[in-house]
Amino acid sequence: MPVTALISAKSCGVTATALALTLSSKHSSLLAECDPAGGIIRAGLLSGQVNAGVGLYHLARAERTGPEALANAFASHLWHLDQAGHRKLLPGLTDPAQASALARTWPTLADVLHVMSQQAGHDIYIDGGRLALEAGHLHPTLTPAPLLYRADLVLLVVRGTEQSLALARHVIPSLRTALHENGSGADALGLLLIEEGDFRSHQVSTSLGTPVIAALPYAPDVAHYLTAGGRHPRGYGRSPLLRHARTASEQIEAAANRRQLQQQYAPPPAAPHLAGILQRLSQRSDGGVKHG
Repeated sequence: MPVTALISAKSCGVTATALALTLSSKHSSLLAECDPAGGIIRAGLLSGQVNAGVGLYHLARAERTGPEALANAFASHLWHLDQAGHRKLLPGLTDPAQASALARTWPTLADVLHVMSQQAGHDIYIDGGRLALEAGHLHPTLTPAPLLYRADLVLLVVRGTEQSLALARHVIPSLRTALHENGSGADALGLLLIEEGDFRSHQVSTSLGTPVIAALPYAPDVAHYLTAGGRHPRGYGRSPLLRHARTASEQIEAAANRRQLQQQYAPPPAAPHLAGILQRLSQRSDGGVKHG
């Protein structure tokens, strides 16, 4: 199953989207709330049921003892989102000031999430929050960069509005470069469209030069419940958002599988010392060979 990181250029409903995907997946699923700005599910959907003794920050404390300590502590810091325990949540930070303590934690947490994905068969969704850049690079504290680099897919959540697309245009080049240089490749980047506004999927993809992997309907009432909690809206279980989220999770899985196959069959990169030879061969081929 894939590890999918969800981020945004600005508030575009990343948490609500991640929750909808987690709750609707046909597989067992896990949502890691890794927004350095702090988590909102604990006080929102869960209405304060989870105290500050459970969650992401405690994995950072465990990691100071060693990677094995984090792995051993991981299960005890998950919260079940359903009675059967098929939907799990790693609650996020309760204080943004704790974000600086996570720099050493992200790589080990990425390893644990991939174990949950590959060996335990979970769909993994990472709520990475709002993307933060510094001098054109991913901010080392305000963005969980190592989680994005290790993810099978990194989905930028956008809305079909001119404002949302304008903000996305500014971050996509830096994000694509970061994934190329430090991650599994620029092709890990895709879009998840919230269908608010005038622009449809094909228009968004063309405008941003990035494929739309999945789309979800604009459903403010259900999205508000997923993030703020309280009484669920009428028809919540049959809502278009949750129904489309199940389809979206299947589309995400299919995209991750296609990418994995392409990586398996891609030709190996040429050794650096051969680059000049290959370039000259290409030029001769383009220009033809003259016989005197």
